[in-house]
Amino acid sequence: MVSPPLLDLILYARPGCGLCDEARVTIGALMAARREAGLPTPTLVERDIDTDPAWHAAFFSSIPVVELGERRIELATSPARLRRLLSETLDGVPA
Repeated sequence: MVSPPLLDLILYARPGCGLCDEARVTIGALMAARREAGLPTPTLVERDIDTDPAWHAAFFSSIPVVELGERRIELATSPARLRRLLSETLDGVPA
């Protein structure tokens, strides 16, 4: 049986954003922990909101924003919220 392709973890951010830097560090640590545990680990895809007017309008006041599949977290700096997003979306672990 073939597994479905793994979703990308999307980070909407912008240069010079301290909260975005914090989110990058947190996401990096969570992804490393998942890899070490042998759990599915998505690819991090970063989107600079300054490069797209629609992203800028949608996310400027709420970055960092993280999306995984159909789920989105705004002001995504909480390790617990990000860990829960990964677990629920990738591992099927309920909240």
